Amino acid sequence: MMQPMTTHAEAVAQLTAPGGPFAIVETEVDGVPMRMYESRFGSLRDVLAMGSGHGDATFIVYGDRRISFAEFAAEANSIAAALAERGVGRGDRVAVLSANNPEWCTTFWATVSLGAILVGLNGWWKTDEVLYGLTDSGAKVLVADGPRFERIAAEVAGGQLPDLEAVFLIDGDPASGGERAHPFSDLTAGGPAPAPTGEIDETDAAVIFYTSGTTGRPKGAISTHRSMVANLQNTVLNSIATRMAMPEPDGAEPAAAGGQTVGLLTSPLFHVAGCHSNLVVSMLGGVRIVIPEGRFDPENVLRLIQEEGVAIWATVPTMVWRVCEHPSRDEYDTSTVTTVAFGGSPSAGELQRKVKETFPNVAFTTNAYGLTESSSVATTLTGEDSARKPDSVGRPVPVVDVRIDDGAGGSLPPGATGEVCLRGPIIMPGYWNKPEATAEVIRDGWLHTGDVGHVDDEGFLFITDRAKDMIIRGGENVYCVEIENRLVEHPSIADAAVIGVPHPSLGEEVKAVVQTEPGRTITEDEVRAWVGEVLAGFKVPAHVEVREEKLPRNASGKLLKNLLRGSGDVSLAETL
Repeated sequence: MMQPMTTHAEAVAQLTAPGGPFAIVETEVDGVPMRMYESRFGSLRDVLAMGSGHGDATFIVYGDRRISFAEFAAEANSIAAALAERGVGRGDRVAVLSANNPEWCTTFWATVSLGAILVGLNGWWKTDEVLYGLTDSGAKVLVADGPRFERIAAEVAGGQLPDLEAVFLIDGDPASGGERAHPFSDLTAGGPAPAPTGEIDETDAAVIFYTSGTTGRPKGAISTHRSMVANLQNTVLNSIATRMAMPEPDGAEPAAAGGQTVGLLTSPLFHVAGCHSNLVVSMLGGVRIVIPEGRFDPENVLRLIQEEGVAIWATVPTMVWRVCEHPSRDEYDTSTVTTVAFGGSPSAGELQRKVKETFPNVAFTTNAYGLTESSSVATTLTGEDSARKPDSVGRPVPVVDVRIDDGAGGSLPPGATGEVCLRGPIIMPGYWNKPEATAEVIRDGWLHTGDVGHVDDEGFLFITDRAKDMIIRGGENVYCVEIENRLVEHPSIADAAVIGVPHPSLGEEVKAVVQTEPGRTITEDEVRAWVGEVLAGFKVPAHVEVREEKLPRNASGKLLKNLLRGSGDVSLAETL
């Protein structure tokens, strides 16, 4: 392998220095000091306009469909015009409830180019959750695929959701939704249209993505045009710095024929990783996105990598595990893959070894840390640092500050453990229509993440625990209280606690411990069915423990979950 000419940190310093392509300026936003890129796009509409310049190069591969950048931009502009004709304007909400597909992508770009707000609804949600998201956001239009729309078709046909004026179905029968439902083709029937020209400010909301909350109902985290553009520039800068610091290994083929980089999109588009850090970045970078059809299938992923010459795969560790452990992995050519990146938690050493065995030209894995509230990536770990500090989630991206809160509003020194706080242009302005919840997590411009960790003397962040009562299952955040609230609604359950239990590939699985009402019984399957009636499948407990004795609580009534996890240690916080 060629020796790097510089370190990653040195490359970042060069790129962000005065006069550099990513020069940074100090400024104030609403009284909060922060760093921003001096030269930046004014809105996502500008990103689409720039991306359309890639012309006839293929942007999206989906089954037999191959869509060029020029064709994609033209369709997005056509959809934007059709939405505008139906009264959708700046600040209106357009929701999408669908699996990953080209229509999800064009609807996103049409909506944000119009100055409207894209609401990404979780594709695994059940009826009650979807209805909540549509009601909470006040969505004016819904774009949906047939299977997911069927979860709410009766309610739409029955006149519920008064704010919802129209539904456009990607597939399936619009008749099931009554007079408000139409085929998606109606949005493109008008033919070519010029790009929208209405005013968009970089502080305008672009996206609302829902994140589960400690109060039991999801909260809509707002990403602005500024936060998404900042994430875009952070990602591009990191990619350039990585190449400067770590030349491609000998024999690697990082791009498909014609020199175009190919990326595999397996993260849901209703997550910031799929939308902000993949769809948006690929539009600007001229990356060909390969979107698998249907449910995640490891062998199909291996086939697509071989057929399309995939170079970049950014996803969650669970999916990487499944591919690396698939018995047919050696039957496919994976030599084009040079980058495998995951986010959410430090990558286990065993997973890194398996990645290098499965993808021979991956010199190192890349990790990142971020939240829906931070519009994706806040810290990155790449290059030789991945080997040096595999338990870290990396250094902050150039326009983000990280500090460790001492619990009293101050900062802790390197090595000391406390709550991780983030500041910078990527941070959300707040939760949609929830000022109290916003005030709880954003204080003096700092986002209090609920994650516990420390920063070492080189500035690398380590996540060691979660302050929030949360499980991360296969990349999905599961807030325990939402499941607990559902469990105690059952007439046979007197009390309930939900905890995470380790799983080799999912990270964690959901476990429910339920106390029955005197004289009543309930089976494990009945518990699962009760939760599954109203909550998404990934929230249904994989493990259930039914008991008659009371659950352990302290004097103030707080559940002592360490005892339920099998640990006799009770933290000071749990006893207060």
